[in-house]
Amino acid sequence: TLVVSARGSLSLGGLTSAMVGLGTALCGPLIGAAADRFGQRTVLLAAASVSSLALLAMAWIAYSPLPPAAVLISAFFIGATGPQVPPMSRSRLVGVIMNRLPVARQQKSLNSTMAYESAADEVTFVFGPLIVGILAATMGPAAPILGAAVLTLIFVTSFALHRSAHDVRLAAGTQETPDPVSSLFDRSLLVLVLGVLGVGFLFGSTLTSLTSFMDDMGQPERAGLVYGAMGVGSAIFALGVVLFPERFSLRARWATFAALILAGAIALHLVEGMTGVVVVLLIMGVGIGPTLVTLFSLMAQRSPRGRSATAMSIASTSVVVGQSAASAVTGSLAENYGTTTATLAPLVAAVTIVLAALGNWAIAGTRRAAQER
Repeated sequence: TLVVSARGSLSLGGLTSAMVGLGTALCGPLIGAAADRFGQRTVLLAAASVSSLALLAMAWIAYSPLPPAAVLISAFFIGATGPQVPPMSRSRLVGVIMNRLPVARQQKSLNSTMAYESAADEVTFVFGPLIVGILAATMGPAAPILGAAVLTLIFVTSFALHRSAHDVRLAAGTQETPDPVSSLFDRSLLVLVLGVLGVGFLFGSTLTSLTSFMDDMGQPERAGLVYGAMGVGSAIFALGVVLFPERFSLRARWATFAALILAGAIALHLVEGMTGVVVVLLIMGVGIGPTLVTLFSLMAQRSPRGRSATAMSIASTSVVVGQSAASAVTGSLAENYGTTTATLAPLVAAVTIVLAALGNWAIAGTRRAAQER
């Protein structure tokens, strides 16, 4: 929003978003690894300061006479210095559960925690753009960026200093040495990353194809409101995961709700009217929420020893990468081939999630058989 307003270029605005995603993709896991190595508090305090400065720099550069390359470089640094609070929060909560709760309560508490975290992410995805739009319209295009800089400095610093950071260090300290970096590339983790990447691709492709659909109807500005149907449904059912019985295993949940996402993506490609689109988005949301909760629960279970923040950062970064890539690809499809073709992108994303779920089913079955032997 800021770049489009300041520079008058939609293409530069799109490239700016892509550079933020690229910075996050390249540096997000490194920030997680640094947190595992040096502790969350040190890394977060540094990231909060640098990230706030990067946001302020973007607000100035956007209106400066500097060339577009300067805007793109500043966007990259915004993504690269992002504090990675969501994965570190998940890592902390896992540490609290494992350190303070009896074994009998750990799994249920872990599921509840991941449900809450995923619902919080959904609220951010849905209401974040809405808040940005309101601030930009009422206070100017730079207001969201300036507000983000202030909030980052205050609340990330508060999060860094919170005593829960001790639980992560305590959990790490109980182990002799962390697992090797190569353990992050185990197939049981890679299949989860593929699943999360598919969810990110689904977010980006659905919003972009929906924007094209609404543009065809002459109401492109309402795309975010309609998209909210999927986010609200997803958040509600993410919280509802805590009601699932334990016999409904994590791998079964992923397979079940991935199938629901696929059914919704097929319907999205075929439906025509506004009412039908809203209903389909609600159905897809029902599948997405529990799927995300399950993916992060599995990631928490399978994170290598001493690499929890790194593994969670990789997963969270995959959502951003998938979303950014899908927005670019789907936007190109919509512009060159129309909305009908663009709605194939969410279908591809859904197929990716299903294939990853099937791969996880096979891997989980192999792991269980090995444990029984």
